Amino acid sequence: MNERFQNALRGEPQKIPPVWMMRQAGRYHRHYQSLKEKYTFVQLCKQPELAAETALGPIQDFDFDAAILFSDILFPLEALGMGLEYSPGPVLDRRLETEADLQSLRPHADAIGHMQFQLEAVRLTRARLPNDKSLIGFIGGAWTLFTYASAGDHGGHLIGAKTRQKLAHMFYERLIPLLVGNVELQLQGGAEVVMVFDTAAGELAPDLFADLALPLVRELTHIFPGKIGYYARATTQDHLRYVRSIQGLAGFGVDHRYEMARLLQNNNGTGSNSDARNSPGERGNAGFVQGNFDQALLFLNEDDFVPALERYLRPLQILSPTERAGWICGLGHGVLPRTPERNVRRFVEKVREVFA
Repeated sequence: MNERFQNALRGEPQKIPPVWMMRQAGRYHRHYQSLKEKYTFVQLCKQPELAAETALGPIQDFDFDAAILFSDILFPLEALGMGLEYSPGPVLDRRLETEADLQSLRPHADAIGHMQFQLEAVRLTRARLPNDKSLIGFIGGAWTLFTYASAGDHGGHLIGAKTRQKLAHMFYERLIPLLVGNVELQLQGGAEVVMVFDTAAGELAPDLFADLALPLVRELTHIFPGKIGYYARATTQDHLRYVRSIQGLAGFGVDHRYEMARLLQNNNGTGSNSDARNSPGERGNAGFVQGNFDQALLFLNEDDFVPALERYLRPLQILSPTERAGWICGLGHGVLPRTPERNVRRFVEKVREVFA
């Protein structure tokens, strides 16, 4: 296990934050590209040896503090009986539009067997990781999976999902027990924390967010306290109030729209703003905060990239280790395709240099 990563999970003060990036094993990386020349995306995910090799590449090349399981959030939908192909993006062979569509899905007790490959992938990744590195698991958020199931693809069509809120809750009766079993497999295999990636949930108004996105998170944190992290893109402080109110949550991630220094102070109850200190949900015991450098800025040329990163880090340098407690340094979202590797490498080096 990585000491810096574990300290962040516990909310303990430390000088240097751990660093990992969403999609750190992905299309920008030559190691991944070399594997994709030989294997399909599905093979990389479902063959545990290949999944482990894919996850380990960024650790060996960039020295991140944590690896993350290489997989895809949509496999639970496939496990429930929805045919899934990648051509190249994910396409489902049906849509969930009516209650009758739900009846054709497999029971979760039968579906969990489809996810066993993730248990082996996590085990192999953990076995091959250096002892001083941590391992993160992940699943998709319930609302994000419902939007995919409603649309049948990754086109981001939310209108259909938003008009089927009753159907969403009926779907969750099948989905949530499967995701609970999925998390259990990953923890059993050696993941130290499991992230819930709920990318589409930030598009919901805060009250709908609480009703449609967070039932899964509440169930998971009740069963696995201290082991579940949550990320949704485009959230606001109103969304975060609901997230921070969840008992047993290990922490949460945010995108680049947040001022990280202020968010950390509020989360640790050390900010000078009295409202931030005293308002329910504005300060917290929510554990880690992950993020949130703008991933688009990784495309800057070398001369401009380092000053941009230094500007981002400067307000965080001013904070004491206590005020920065729980910070896991990374991006506001995933590493984008064609991101220059040199800037990913320099990011990791610069963060450790600045806070040493």
